Amino acid sequence: MIQLPGLIDPHVHLREPGGTHKEDWDTGTQAALAGGFTMVLAMPNTQPPVMDAESLKACSTLAAQKARCDYGLYLGASQAPLSAGDLAALAPDAAGLKMYLNHTFGPLLLEDMSLWMHYFEHTPKNMPIATHAEGHTLAAVILMAQLYKRPLHLCHVSRRDEILVIREAKEKGIPITCEVTPHHLFLTEEDLPRIGNARGQVRPDLNTKADQQALWENIDVIDCFATDHAPHTLGEKDGPKPPPGFPGLETALPLLLTAAAEGRLTIEQIISRCYTNPRRIFHLPEQAETRVEIDPLAKWEIKAANTFTRCGWTPFEGMQVQGKVTRITLRGKIAYQDGRILAEPGYGMNIRKN
Repeated sequence: MIQLPGLIDPHVHLREPGGTHKEDWDTGTQAALAGGFTMVLAMPNTQPPVMDAESLKACSTLAAQKARCDYGLYLGASQAPLSAGDLAALAPDAAGLKMYLNHTFGPLLLEDMSLWMHYFEHTPKNMPIATHAEGHTLAAVILMAQLYKRPLHLCHVSRRDEILVIREAKEKGIPITCEVTPHHLFLTEEDLPRIGNARGQVRPDLNTKADQQALWENIDVIDCFATDHAPHTLGEKDGPKPPPGFPGLETALPLLLTAAAEGRLTIEQIISRCYTNPRRIFHLPEQAETRVEIDPLAKWEIKAANTFTRCGWTPFEGMQVQGKVTRITLRGKIAYQDGRILAEPGYGMNIRKN
């Protein structure tokens, strides 16, 4: 057996409010615990989106009733920008500010660069900024971080050109960090025939083998592994307009542990990217008496039928993995053991309020 600290996923979509037919705070945090995560940071693109004091409070109330692991809530940067005073007032209650610069819908899509400038100028320095930016937009927002000399976290980097630009920017001293998802590390466009083109829709897209190889070759540039857990039902994925997104909370750690068993990663690299760096980047508290116990030799097959996420499927169906979570202790209480969730709804704490 080996022991890890309670892992942190800084990028999840738990679909409540507005999408509880595919996930909610109860099922999503059960999936987190089953996957070895004792803390998750939830994205704001719910229905309605979390983008002001009222919606942040409403989502926080739902989470407090149902969450079984600890959590934080992002505030979304919207097209109706909050004032500097409002941002300062909300900063202590939010895990960070999320800026959507590509591939989203509604009031959270920021196409006007003057809005980027507003948020970079007026968001309090102690409030982390995370952004969805791809390709040329990613390069542009890195320039914005340089101009305003403030840290920026880049979500789900997936392409060779992007990771090379990030490396160069870091070497120039620009204050950026980045995350990569397991599905971009372990899947490519060549997996689409197996997954299905509709079910394989995700943003950013699954890319080429060359893109995937570049991520592995630049693993030292990657600060965090984040699942971008984005569940949709099979009915939605198989429908005429399949929404992008994969579930990922329960498969991320087994995939990373398998890579460690194969010599592609070390346990220390997993800890740094799933615990140490997320804590530092997002100013997260330590969880006392919290640990994840792993059987590193356990070999098993990923099956959606054995997962806790409500969406009921996985793009990793049938994959053979090595390494299994056996027990989780969260703040002194056994929260998961041998396939059973023992933490009750409401046991999870909002890390910005406690």
